[in-house]
Amino acid sequence: MANAAQTAFSSVVSLWRYPVKSMMGEELNATEVTEHGLLGDRAYALVDSSDGKVVTAKNPRKWPRLFDFRATFIEPPRAVAKMPPVRIALPDGTTVTSDHRDLNRILSDALNREVTLGVAQRGAVSAEEYWPDMEGLDHRDAVTDFTLPEDTFFDCAVVHLLTTATLDRLRELYPQGRFEVRRFRPNIVVQLASGEKSFAENSWVGHTLTVGDDVRLNVTGPCARCVMTTLPQGDLPRDPGILRTAAQHNHVNVGVYAAVLHGGTIRRRDPVRIE
Repeated sequence: MANAAQTAFSSVVSLWRYPVKSMMGEELNATEVTEHGLLGDRAYALVDSSDGKVVTAKNPRKWPRLFDFRATFIEPPRAVAKMPPVRIALPDGTTVTSDHRDLNRILSDALNREVTLGVAQRGAVSAEEYWPDMEGLDHRDAVTDFTLPEDTFFDCAVVHLLTTATLDRLRELYPQGRFEVRRFRPNIVVQLASGEKSFAENSWVGHTLTVGDDVRLNVTGPCARCVMTTLPQGDLPRDPGILRTAAQHNHVNVGVYAAVLHGGTIRRRDPVRIE
């Protein structure tokens, strides 16, 4: 493949895990990868008590404050053990742990809707997505339902990769926008040795990626973006131009999805190669 030589000595520059779906997550120096992705990623989610749907920032009209919450594991998760509790920082600066007896009431009060926190159960669950009125999207100014993969809280696939080359290309196309990693919520951010500014991941689809010594990923398809990329978080402002730029120049795609062929441990600065 044409880009194989260019990516032969690319490397991992950051790793991210999101213990609770649609909340802010945690940056890691190393993590175990299993068939279910980065260990502990999207292990928990909130569920709307009124309709049983998974709570997601994809519908900010219903859930406008999810990015004001941050979840981190109290202790590192282990593959052979039950998921440890998480610590959730609330918008008012207080914290609560997932084993607190009044957790659901506290979260419901903070969100102004009744919710429960839980782990993925057997079977499929659904969630809602708001589509802004923007050219290039499948729907415009509409809310649709979608089904998550069975037994998980993932939207589509268990691993999401993004290159700094893509972020740099988007910055060229829309200099006013702040194209930061946190807007796109990837698991693995890769820096290409070539230093190019391009949608490099597009050419990875259908190929196998090796990360570090053991982990092998099958890149299954592009990652189509949604309204979440435009939402404010921390010091990042609301910016519809982020999504509009992706729609105009790369079919709304930023990054790629992957399945895990072989697990293991990955670390920052690990080499990344395309087979």
